[in-house]
Amino acid sequence: MLPWAGLGLLVLAQICYPLTAGATRAGLTVATVVLGYLLSVGHALLSRGPRAAAALVAVATGGGFAIEALGVATGLPFGSYDYSGELGPKLAGVPLIIPLAWTWMAWPAWLAAARLVPPGVARVALAAVGLAAWDLFLDPQMVAEGYWVWRDATPALPGLPGVPVSNYFGWLIFAVLLMAALRPLAGPAVDRAGPRDAPMFALYLWTYGSSILAHAVFLGLPASAVWGAAGMASAAVPLALALGRDRHRQRRRPADATT
Repeated sequence: MLPWAGLGLLVLAQICYPLTAGATRAGLTVATVVLGYLLSVGHALLSRGPRAAAALVAVATGGGFAIEALGVATGLPFGSYDYSGELGPKLAGVPLIIPLAWTWMAWPAWLAAARLVPPGVARVALAAVGLAAWDLFLDPQMVAEGYWVWRDATPALPGLPGVPVSNYFGWLIFAVLLMAALRPLAGPAVDRAGPRDAPMFALYLWTYGSSILAHAVFLGLPASAVWGAAGMASAAVPLALALGRDRHRQRRRPADATT
């Protein structure tokens, strides 16, 4: 029940986000990322063991910090950008919560792909797209809040000024590397997804649906609502359909047993 309790706290924090502003909103952002990080790493530990959790931290947290530090210092692979001081302490110009956010969404994106496609290139690709597409919501939202700023935001996607296209390609490149490294390091325990991963499936689908609603209605970012909805649909829609089929089969079994 611990992952479900953690998910409940995370949902509550995210519901409060549009109701706050200024320093309170920045603090809530940090708290939300920390909650998401603990939720994903904790689930990996409880469901797959120490090796899987350590691999997730190594590739997502460690790798996320390394790529962000490279990006701040050189502009590669995302483009040139700077973080404000509103997201807490920095190391090498990177707020310490940023790599935690990579980890938070990397785990449910991997499990969604593991639920949908067999091991191999297709799984890595779907997991990478499922993670990278989240940035179609995240980056426009964080730029609008002033948490980071791009020195050159051209070319940008239609309706999403302030964020260069190179940023999304950079996310996708790193996401592919992250997902390709996760399975060899984590071992066979992460090969399959099942009922114990329901909290992570719920996390991914909640992130998808709530982000669309928040951007379209509460945050005044309709273009990112559309782009994010289209991007994350690659994993979220098949996952929702697969879970729906599972639930339908479970409901039919008692009826079949009585006939």
